[in-house]
Amino acid sequence: MENSRIAQDGLVLLGCGKMGSAMLAGWLARGLPKTSVWVLDPHPSDWLRSTGVHINADLPAAPAIVLVAVKPQMMAEALPTLRAMGNGKTLFVSMAAGTPIGFFEQTLGADTPIVRAMPNTPAAISQGITAIVANDRAGAQGLDEAELLLTAVGEVVRLTEESQIDAVTGVSGSGPAYVFHMIETLAAAGVDQGLPAEMAMQLARATVAGAGALSMAAAEDPTQLRINVTSPNGTTQAALEVLMDPQDGFPALMRRAVAAAADRSRELARG
Repeated sequence: MENSRIAQDGLVLLGCGKMGSAMLAGWLARGLPKTSVWVLDPHPSDWLRSTGVHINADLPAAPAIVLVAVKPQMMAEALPTLRAMGNGKTLFVSMAAGTPIGFFEQTLGADTPIVRAMPNTPAAISQGITAIVANDRAGAQGLDEAELLLTAVGEVVRLTEESQIDAVTGVSGSGPAYVFHMIETLAAAGVDQGLPAEMAMQLARATVAGAGALSMAAAEDPTQLRINVTSPNGTTQAALEVLMDPQDGFPALMRRAVAAAADRSRELARG
């Protein structure tokens, strides 16, 4: 990033919470000069102050990128202050859930290059995955620059239609909460079977973390990994017969859960 357009023209980060801080740390580690970064945040942390970036200072007139990392409810107040940057050259990258590209085009101008991104919370420890989609004005260059930024906190996938963001929200955006709930319920089931609560939670956390790491590292897909640990008529098969029940098991339940999250995402986008 040291010799990129971003380094030359500057980057504005609007909001620097946990995810914004994780991204900033990644950018600086990849060689983005601290003098090329402007952060607007009403409550800058001690860590942010220690980085040496510009904080709540006068902004460049036409930065390469403005990355919007504020909560959706703060968007209507924060974004109009950057309207002058809707000049057709500055790329706006938004991570605000439920805020469509059209909102930015209305606020900043139809000629503004815009990339909409849907990250997830593991990005805060650089283990996230983010889906991105761009308007026509941003094009391939905008997607390339957004991906360069967002790979600092994990993987990036590109969507072909903005409407796919709702499905992404249901799968990866909200997905960490599903996994956290699985850890909760797996530990509670262990307690029901006689384990101490602290030990049950340790077992559940390590099992989910380890299985996730194995699924990322192994050559086999998750279906084959499941088969590999399922002995005929064994303990795992007994459990899977419950979990894979076509009416009450994981398949039907997960489809309903993802659909509910995606539907809510569509409702938020409609306002």
